[in-house]
Amino acid sequence: MKKSFVLLLLGCLCLPALRGQDRTSSLVGATETLVQLHLSAFFDNTEFRHSQLEMPQTMAGVHVAPGLGLRWNGTHTVMAGVDLLKEFGSERLVDYSDLMAYYRYEKDAILFTMGAFPREDVTGDYPRLFFSDSIRNYRPMITGFCWSYREEASYFKAWLDWSFRQTTQRHEAFFMGESFRLDLGTAYLQHFGYMYHFAGVKDPPAFDALHDNGLYLTSVGSDLTSWMNLGPIDKLDLSLGWVAGVEDARGTSDWVAHHALLAKQELAWWRLGLENNFYLGEGQMIFYEEHGNLLYWGDRLFRANLYNRTDLKVNFINSPAVNVRLLYSLHAAEGTVYHEQALYATVRLNAFNKR
Repeated sequence: MKKSFVLLLLGCLCLPALRGQDRTSSLVGATETLVQLHLSAFFDNTEFRHSQLEMPQTMAGVHVAPGLGLRWNGTHTVMAGVDLLKEFGSERLVDYSDLMAYYRYEKDAILFTMGAFPREDVTGDYPRLFFSDSIRNYRPMITGFCWSYREEASYFKAWLDWSFRQTTQRHEAFFMGESFRLDLGTAYLQHFGYMYHFAGVKDPPAFDALHDNGLYLTSVGSDLTSWMNLGPIDKLDLSLGWVAGVEDARGTSDWVAHHALLAKQELAWWRLGLENNFYLGEGQMIFYEEHGNLLYWGDRLFRANLYNRTDLKVNFINSPAVNVRLLYSLHAAEGTVYHEQALYATVRLNAFNKR
């Protein structure tokens, strides 16, 4: 009797929804079903033996991120899925998992996203000064929001990433970031920045200073191939930027600023590439010995006053759906040269079904 009553009640509740289905469809307009499958495999071996700033390690694994979504009116999108990471050599079926669930608004030059969504969409173009390869490999999601405005090659982006919720064991932490690029014809002005707020744990047993960590890079540059005929060269981009790091530990220190220059050269021809980054000035991350990677997310070699990184690249496959590339990197710091080898394979499959 109770079971029959429950079924009858469910039927009564569903009937208005069924009757209103056509009306709801007309309100939201044309809809599309979105199905995605993203795969990203990485093998990154760093040889930093005897370094006082970095550690030798091998990062290797594969991400698989299936997702299902709905888009309506060509403007609104809701996506839900999961990012699963399997580390090479691990006995576990899945080593790390992250929920993907977000709303996206896209119209004309405006793009707004809120929820848990891929970090690559927001900070994929940030230099390693801000986010190291380990962040890209092991923290694939942003939990927060991002607003951007784009006109051709110029854009502005503002975002927030709430990285850690405060507990008795975990520090509260979040990023507020911004970036922009202004196309000036034969040249461009580009900026990357964020402020990282790193608070203490809940009910700390002893005083733990709240840290504010700001990092900014403003550059001027030019892609010479956009206005000069350089023959077979596909890209020759030269830029020079000013780095400003500002930090404080509230209650224990005043604001401290560290300044430096960062010069970047990028050359591409056919499937080959060469990129060089030269850093000269004051080292960053002055509170590293206290909090380490919890406070700093960038490459630790930028703690040096002088650092040069050279990347040799081979793009075996480079298409909108598939990218396979090999990197051989030389790191000149601490009076020596370190080596790094990396192989990446990325597949992005997206299917749309209009209704």
